Amino acid sequence: MTLSASATPLCDAFEVALFDLDGVVYRGDRPVEHAIEVLETMSQTTRYAFITNNASRRPESIAHQLQDLGVRHAEPDAVITSAQAVAHLIADDIGDGGVVLTIGGDGLRTALTERGLRVVESLADGPDAVVQGFDRGVGWPHLAEAAYAVADGVPWYASNTDSSFPTDRGLAPGNGSLVRAVTMATGKEPVIAGKPYRALFDEALQRCDAREALIVGDRLDTDIRGARHANLPSLAVTTGVSDVNALVATRDRPDYIGPDLRCILEPHPPVEYDSTEARCGRATSHVVDQRIRVNGGSVLERYRSAIGLAWKIIDRTGAVPHIDETLEI
Repeated sequence: MTLSASATPLCDAFEVALFDLDGVVYRGDRPVEHAIEVLETMSQTTRYAFITNNASRRPESIAHQLQDLGVRHAEPDAVITSAQAVAHLIADDIGDGGVVLTIGGDGLRTALTERGLRVVESLADGPDAVVQGFDRGVGWPHLAEAAYAVADGVPWYASNTDSSFPTDRGLAPGNGSLVRAVTMATGKEPVIAGKPYRALFDEALQRCDAREALIVGDRLDTDIRGARHANLPSLAVTTGVSDVNALVATRDRPDYIGPDLRCILEPHPPVEYDSTEARCGRATSHVVDQRIRVNGGSVLERYRSAIGLAWKIIDRTGAVPHIDETLEI
């Protein structure tokens, strides 16, 4: 797979853009550099929405946070969560009025209720399904109740399986770690709605009334892999989890790449190759002792030239080159 090109600004090339949040739009309570300005510019001409694996918060809460950060046009109906996606899956499977043993927070409970499902907290309530979503208050009694239900044969769902959750002190166990505890106790696996599985992408397309969307994310293992599972084009930015050399080595290659969200406002020139070099616009990349070095061009042209050449080398030889640190800006 090689990088795709766009003769027009990327934001104009697709019906709608779907943005991941943490690492793309904000980090904790602070906006990612340039993100707010880009979203404000796009709001004049381009439809966009936000998709998140975070099932603990309601869309209203996330929209309010975005508005506080300066995204003036952020409305609750433009925020699609894994809680909404898993509630949709469960409602389709067990029908309106079904009873769901719910391990999770307000965002998950609200999404289930909006789908006409009844939330309970005990196996004794006769649930038709059990679902897990992240919440900081989840403890051993909740996990034990989920395990009892799963072991009893109740269909099991999870909003997402992110192993970690970012906090201001570092990474803490995420919903995937909690789901894993129930798996270890029961030997069973849940149906999963969140990225990288396609249910969340299907939910977003339906709510946006769109047939195709550009997926914009920072995590290769969720955002970009999920886009590929859903057969949707993707843009990876290096403002969050994945850096340039992670992009080089990944098997989850995005269609487009860039240093930050400003690249969505630009055309993406084609990358041209010969045996030892790659050129994109005014940027030229070449490899010396398994290190790729770049000369000239804009930041976006440098990224595309360097990563395009790296992928060609990997596909041809299997060797993974390292991109010279001067590319990092």
